[in-house]
Amino acid sequence: LYGRSELAGDYVITREAWAPHRMQDADSLVSVTFKDGVSADDGKAAVSAIAQKYGNPDVQTRGEYAQSAAGGIDMMLTLVYALLALAVLIALLGIANTLTLAIHERTRELGLLRAVGQTRAQLRAMVRWESVLVAAFGTAGGLALGGFLGWVLVKASDGATSSAFAFAVPPVQLAVVVLVGLAAGALAGLRPARRAARLDVLRAIATE
Repeated sequence: LYGRSELAGDYVITREAWAPHRMQDADSLVSVTFKDGVSADDGKAAVSAIAQKYGNPDVQTRGEYAQSAAGGIDMMLTLVYALLALAVLIALLGIANTLTLAIHERTRELGLLRAVGQTRAQLRAMVRWESVLVAAFGTAGGLALGGFLGWVLVKASDGATSSAFAFAVPPVQLAVVVLVGLAAGALAGLRPARRAARLDVLRAIATE
């Protein structure tokens, strides 16, 4: 009886019970427990010396095995972050183009604001904050939808019934995503803000 099935699978039988059904034995994983007082380095050295007689397989400690097992997941996460960076770049261009069109359509409004006392710096800040708000709404919506889809995926997976698999929200990574999204929004608003600040007040007011 055992509580975790990650290494051995769902079923464990003796070699004698398996013998009538085997074609050729092939050990894909051998787990070794050290005696009390034996360090991980000494135990690894002893096992490595014996393993050389059997094709010199990889000999790993508990931590090294866990790290290698998580390598596939880390690679997938790297790909996801690369796609996220591409999506942020596309969103940045979209926000910049939208604000540029909005400034063109609001030329008279911006001219009136300048006429009643708004400075160039205040106008630039207004446009930048508008860009940050758009990015904030998009980031919040993306995080909410992504978190929900992640929860659904975990619940729908076969491993969801095991205590080893559970849905968890990574706060540090999500905080970084939020900061990057807000920074991208501020960056996207720089060019439209400069363009708005360069508008001639009288021509802007006269625009229909």
